[in-house]
Amino acid sequence: MSDGTANGAHERTGLLSYTEDDDSRKVIDFSDWDDEDPRNWPRARKFTNVAIIALMAVLSPLASSMFTPGIAQISADLNTTDNVVVGATTGFVVFLGIGPLILAPLSETFGRRKLYLICFSIFAILQIPTALSPNVETLIALRSISGFFGSVGIANGGGTISDMFHPSQRAYAKIPILFEEPWVKILTISSGIFGWYLLGPLLGPTIGPLLGGIIVQHLSWRWVFWFLTIICMVNTALGFLFLQETYAPTILERRKQKYEETEGGKFRIVNQDDRPFWTKLASSMQRPLRILFTQPIVLTMAIWQAILFGTTYSLYTNFEAIYGDGYGFSTTQVGLVYLGPGLGFFICVWFIVPKIDTIYNLLSKKNGDEGKPEYRLPLANIGAVLIPISLFWFAWTVQYKVHWTVPTLSTVFFGLGQITILNTAQNYYIDSFQKYAASAIAAGAVFRSIMGGIIPIFAPAIFDSVGYGWGVSVFAFLSLALSPAPLLFYRYGARIRDKFAIDL
Repeated sequence: MSDGTANGAHERTGLLSYTEDDDSRKVIDFSDWDDEDPRNWPRARKFTNVAIIALMAVLSPLASSMFTPGIAQISADLNTTDNVVVGATTGFVVFLGIGPLILAPLSETFGRRKLYLICFSIFAILQIPTALSPNVETLIALRSISGFFGSVGIANGGGTISDMFHPSQRAYAKIPILFEEPWVKILTISSGIFGWYLLGPLLGPTIGPLLGGIIVQHLSWRWVFWFLTIICMVNTALGFLFLQETYAPTILERRKQKYEETEGGKFRIVNQDDRPFWTKLASSMQRPLRILFTQPIVLTMAIWQAILFGTTYSLYTNFEAIYGDGYGFSTTQVGLVYLGPGLGFFICVWFIVPKIDTIYNLLSKKNGDEGKPEYRLPLANIGAVLIPISLFWFAWTVQYKVHWTVPTLSTVFFGLGQITILNTAQNYYIDSFQKYAASAIAAGAVFRSIMGGIIPIFAPAIFDSVGYGWGVSVFAFLSLALSPAPLLFYRYGARIRDKFAIDL
């Protein structure tokens, strides 16, 4: 692992170094102002890439929950029970977590673009047989497989953003709204580029039931998947047209091949791994699990995010019962409840996430312009406070049937707390494992997705047994137990990283 730096310096130096090593190969690398280096691309090109992968990162989680308003309709149509149909969510979300363990390291072997296009094409196509599912077994199987391929946006998005943005720019960047040629003024809004991207894994499951509720109520549950087919194929087509490769070793490999063809001689890219292909691939596949189980900070933050995702999906899959049965809401009205956490997400991304870079740069400057991954963590304390408070608030106001606006308001703060924790953790992973950012993010994603898929299976039994008050409070207590983590890791994180240093 390596510390980030205040100015975002990393291993890229020198366009083409003709210094020869012991095997007489000339070294190829990016120069500081190399226009092929993704970090030197124009903003329009960067944000085109970000927009496409961000939509992928929204669509797959959106697909995880979009059909939930139609669970009763599906169970009646396929002659099964509601609990069995929930298995379609479980299978999807579990494989949404398993996918990054394989797809992230593959992107560090074959490049990002190829993985995005292949996997999301398969994801889009799989929505067609899902819409035509003749029985629940087919539905669950297809949903599980599509969850695996749909995870590509979550698996590699953070790595792609790391490819294009320096650490000091990542959380706070200017997003072009309108751009043409250089003579046209670029209109921008200030916001956190990484924050907007990370809305996907949370915003998707939030707006999915709202859209799904409208479709199910006016058409049928099968049209949920026809809708997904259309928008996923449109995004895939945009990817084929506009998505560009960002992974530096892949770009430099192309340059190496060009030099060898035009200039003759032998070249190698900087830090080239000369091991046999299958050895490198096996090592890449093991990397996320090695990071997860050898790095205490990554493991702790992954467990924390797993609890949050488990809580989120447990609440989302029970909103129909909580607000429909408890407050007499219609299907469409229940869908509107999901806007509560969604509002919290947007408030956080707009006002809080940009401050991640501000605090990082201030702390770096205060410490001799030396940046550390731990400087990403201070704002996680906001989430550490808001999550347990909002869960206790929701639990007992629902338990005692307080007016629906009161528990719904708590979900705004729950959503805000989620984004602060997710953003700071992901930025920490990227700064700690720059070259292998995708693998580090995959390591953190696996727990949260698996728990997000499994815990909702047991949540209804817990709520039926002890009520929503104590049932939701269980999640609040677990979050409370982990709330000191940002403070402890900010103070002792560098020491922990040094002690558990890993050679990847």
